[in-house]
Amino acid sequence: MRATIVFTLTGSDRVGIVEEVTGVLLELGGNIESSRMARLGGEFAMLVLLSFPGGKVEALDGALAYLTEHGYKITTAPTEAVVAGAFVEWRSYLVQVEGADHEGIIHDIASGLSHRGISIESMETATKRAPVSGVSLFSMSALVIVPPELDDADWIAALDEAGRHANVDVEVTRQ
Repeated sequence: MRATIVFTLTGSDRVGIVEEVTGVLLELGGNIESSRMARLGGEFAMLVLLSFPGGKVEALDGALAYLTEHGYKITTAPTEAVVAGAFVEWRSYLVQVEGADHEGIIHDIASGLSHRGISIESMETATKRAPVSGVSLFSMSALVIVPPELDDADWIAALDEAGRHANVDVEVTRQ
């Protein structure tokens, strides 16, 4: 029987960290089912959904102890595999947001979605400087799933209102 866990690692970015961690996971019989990895500032972060042979999960902490001794933070959390048909009727949309950066944009958009029962499946955000003015610009790309009973015109209008409140442009595309 295989166990499913969410594995996270954060710490200083350096060449070879992904190879080291994935090598240990492979040696233990782990399979990476889904992952996100990024350098944020000078730190590196991994977020991984793993499946492991049932008896090998306990060995993971010991196998990666040398990384925690060098300042990396590692967490593991047991989880259950998602039932394939759980969201079969739900519709997928891409929500893209752009505008001048300021505090609260992500909260405003997330609030506009969650209050309507819409789930965020994945989200990426970034800031960059405008070429001429140097103003900090915000961008967000989120994949969301919408319950079948929700009317598209209603939730998209509400999300547009959240965008106006945050003073950003919001674009919604069916996937």
